[in-house]
Amino acid sequence: MSQPPPAAFRVRPAVAADEAALIAIDATAWSSDSGFPSITRAASQPGVTFFSADSPPAIHLVAEAAPDQVIGYIRLKPPTSLAENAHVMHVAGIAVRASARGQGVATALLAAAERYAIERGARKLSLRVLSTNTPAIRLYDRVGFVREGTLAGEFLIDGRYVDDVLMAKRLESVVPEARRENTVPEARKTDRQTH
Repeated sequence: MSQPPPAAFRVRPAVAADEAALIAIDATAWSSDSGFPSITRAASQPGVTFFSADSPPAIHLVAEAAPDQVIGYIRLKPPTSLAENAHVMHVAGIAVRASARGQGVATALLAAAERYAIERGARKLSLRVLSTNTPAIRLYDRVGFVREGTLAGEFLIDGRYVDDVLMAKRLESVVPEARRENTVPEARKTDRQTH
């Protein structure tokens, strides 16, 4: 039975109790244009889990239309374990239940991801998207992500080679005004002292 699209929703940190809803989203949210058939098949197998040691609830934000009605998620993690890459947060997955699409859920999840990344000191939010996932690319373009590169023919999906598009958004420009104001007087004080 399908549920009506949400009239309102909130974004919150994921908890272990969200797992069944997240498995259900993953089992139905993807097509060969937007994801990997091997993952979709795995998500529908008995005993599948959503959370794991390298993908715990703590790195997920979920959109919730009502208590216990999860309608989307975003997974955020560092792209590598290198200290030199610690200023980057990576969107390692985002999905919205089909009946909740077009309601601003993915946009809200991305906005929450920016806040999450900034709070952890990130200056850049990166992601990878299949070139065949045009709705997602339009969304990422609309919210300020730019293309940084393309891995041509990176995946073979349903007998066709698909490019992997690398996109990112610089977060310096979205730092809250209060944080910018705290740094400007110091710069001005230094300028006055040197002139």
